[in-house]
Amino acid sequence: MAGLAFATRALRSRNFKLFFAGQGVSLVGTWMTRIAMSWLVYRLTGSAALLGVVGFASQIPAFVLGPIAGVWIDRWNRHKTVVWTQALSMVQSFALAVLTLAHVITVWEIVALALMQGLINAIDMPARQSFTIEMVERREDLGNAIALNSSMVNGARLVGPAIAGVVVATVGEGYCFLADGISYIAVVVALLMMRTAPEGAVKPRKAVWTEVRDGWRYVVASAPIRSILVNLSVVSLFGVPYSVLMPIFAAQVLKGGAHTLGFLMASTGVGALAGAVGLAARRSDVVQGLGKRIVWMTALFGAALIAFSFSKMLWLSILLLPIAGFGMMQQLASSNTVLQTIVDDEKRGRVMAFYSMAFQGMAPFGSLLAGSLAARAGAPITVTVSGAACLLGSLWFGRQLKVIEPALVRSEVL
Repeated sequence: MAGLAFATRALRSRNFKLFFAGQGVSLVGTWMTRIAMSWLVYRLTGSAALLGVVGFASQIPAFVLGPIAGVWIDRWNRHKTVVWTQALSMVQSFALAVLTLAHVITVWEIVALALMQGLINAIDMPARQSFTIEMVERREDLGNAIALNSSMVNGARLVGPAIAGVVVATVGEGYCFLADGISYIAVVVALLMMRTAPEGAVKPRKAVWTEVRDGWRYVVASAPIRSILVNLSVVSLFGVPYSVLMPIFAAQVLKGGAHTLGFLMASTGVGALAGAVGLAARRSDVVQGLGKRIVWMTALFGAALIAFSFSKMLWLSILLLPIAGFGMMQQLASSNTVLQTIVDDEKRGRVMAFYSMAFQGMAPFGSLLAGSLAARAGAPITVTVSGAACLLGSLWFGRQLKVIEPALVRSEVL
């Protein structure tokens, strides 16, 4: 029991406990929508390229708006911002549900609604990341809160796709979108129940582009921040978009259906959840050793993708994808923990916006790249190339450790 209490110590903070409960429900619906949307696009079009287009539309706003969004988040009340973004996400999910259940939805309406969600996420993701430190009452619990949040995301990633596979196969994609819309009610209610400190006096502000430039200079001048964001960009551009090709692996390579897609995505979630839980249970509240962990986990992710690309058997794919999920989540959560620990509070929104650009903003280009390459060379070859790029990224980041680690030591982080 003591070990469990240590691994969940961030839940001692009332606001984070509320967020954890509400978001835990909502994220199951989010993952149901991701699976249902990709299967719906593939069912309507049978096109790998259009799967990439939908992925591009849902993620490109994070790249385009990222720097400006960071400035806005540093100026706005982060609690109110997250309430609004979650409410707007609920509206988007209900719109998807209505059009799909009425059997009038087209692929271009899916693209438009994916773009709408991308615009919301461009604000929501860095706002939520920045708001985490405000929800946690003890700063030493910040790393645990990040790991618990990752555990929650990947617990939902495990449950959501499995439910979605059954729902899509039995009653159709529209009910997944409806369930997602309803699930947002939980997180909105939890956010409204939080007790937040009154807003302080508004500090004098520079011009927006001046603050964007200041944030960029801050990122570039810090060896740890700069190197982590470059590595994240490589993984996001080449590695993460493998997921948009999962319908092709499910239907063509493994000769299955929607339930097969659900199993594949859920198996990735098993590994990702294990990776996040492992970080939550770390016996240290500093980031000691996370630099090397980022190197090895990036390499593990790439190697697992290469192995998966050669699999023609469902059971083997289900054994390999948890390894990919574990590596991806350990790399992502470790990077997040280091960034959140070392960044200045007044630049937190801008740095986390650049983090969103590196993680989410590069993914749309990766989705287009993966979709177009898969249309020409096939999904297995595309994923082989993706894994090789991640291996090269891990080698590069490993060479940066000799610069990164001394800088972290000087910051009293390592």
